[in-house]
This record gives sequence, structure tokens and C-alpha cells, in this order.
Amino acid sequence: MDVLLGIDVGGSGIKGAPVRLADGTLAAPRHRIRTPRPATPEAVAGTVGELVRHFGWTGPVGCAFPAVVKGGVVRTAANVDDAWVGCDAGSRFAEATGCPVTVVNDADAAGIAEATFGAARHRSGVVVVVTLGTGIGTAVLVDGTLLPNTELGHLTVRGRDAEGWAAESARDREDLSWKAWAERLDEYFAELERLLWPDLIVVGGGVSKKADRFLPLLHTRADIVPAELRNEAGIVGAAMAAARVTSP
Repeated sequence: MDVLLGIDVGGSGIKGAPVRLADGTLAAPRHRIRTPRPATPEAVAGTVGELVRHFGWTGPVGCAFPAVVKGGVVRTAANVDDAWVGCDAGSRFAEATGCPVTVVNDADAAGIAEATFGAARHRSGVVVVVTLGTGIGTAVLVDGTLLPNTELGHLTVRGRDAEGWAAESARDREDLSWKAWAERLDEYFAELERLLWPDLIVVGGGVSKKADRFLPLLHTRADIVPAELRNEAGIVGAAMAAARVTSP
């Protein structure tokens, strides 16, 4: 298939678009619906179904989800309702949409997309894609090969879960200046570098469109660049994951 529908489930919004698999561009304008509260399996599946119907889509769907996902089953629930733990998201979304649905970790989807079409293409060595939003997602790639479900946004920094302290949502919640937020990111990235020694860090999520406000304030050893696909990387990577499953 030349085009597949990608959906990205986030803590604040669920967005999707058909994706051209040849170049990672969107074949129609992105559509976004606010993430329901509480973000239960029933409520999120209903919203995913609404997105699929918005595009009149009937084929395979890829869905990026903010959790550890193993064989379509959700294993953690940091930014969605705890009822997701142990839930077969692939089956739940398939029932809600009438389409076969491939579910992957959201940061992994962004990492796949950036490694193929974005800021990490043609880069060897260790690449870490970090998505900053409601939480902190990470994708780790070694010479282009993904290590799935790393979830390094939950590293401990200053005795607490890093994403609650350094995610973009923390900047909004605490009304931090760009400089104050960059100081927190510096501590987070220092811990990440201590563990992995990456050659490249790619920063994604919606805030990446304002990368000029905070990336120059960081002091990483590795090269650090904004994601080229911005907040569409999860959509593109989700579609790519579905294509890999459905390819003969």
C-alpha cells in the first residue's frame, strides 16, 4: 500500500492523518481531537474510531500509544488511565474502528520516522529521539536499529521521575522561563548521556517547533537537533509500523 493511516495518542490530544509511505509526508491535513478525561480504554478507543471515520478510512491503521506495548498489549500507564495496563489495545482499537490496527510505543514511532525521513536519517552510532510533551518519551536506535520500549523519560533525576519535573507540561504547569526549563533539561540529558553516550539527540514533540528558544541553552556532549518531522513524527512512524506488519 502507498498510503496508510497513522494515529498518535497523546496525553492532551489524539491526532491522525493518512501518510505517504514513500516519503513520510501527510496525504491529507492532520486531524486532532482532545484526549478524553479520564483516558480509559473505552473512551480512547471511541476517539480513535472517530478519527478513522473522519478520514473515511477502511484499511490497516497504525497507532502510536504512550506506554510500553508488547504484542499490542499495553504494559504501563503513565499518562493514560490505569485500566489500560494489560489491555489488548490492538484488539480494542480494531473493534472500535473495524480496521486492523498495529499499536506501538509512541516515542518508538517517532524514532522510526526520524531515522527514516527526518533528523536521524543516514546517522550511524547511538541516536536517542526524545519527545517532550505531556511526558517524556524516548526512542533509542543503534545504527538505525530500534531498541523498543525504552521509556527513559522515567529516569530518576533529583530523586523523582524525570518527566514529572522536566517534560514540556511541567514548563507550562509551573510557568517556567525557557532558561529555567533548559536547566532542568540539562540535568535530564546529562543523566541520559551518562547511561548511553549517544552520538546524536533528536528533540521532538510539539515544543520542537520552538527549539530555537531552548536548544541553544543546553550543554550536551552529543549533537542535539530538533526533530524535522516535528509533532507529526508519531503519526508517520505509526503508519510505517502498520506497513511493516501488513507487507507480504
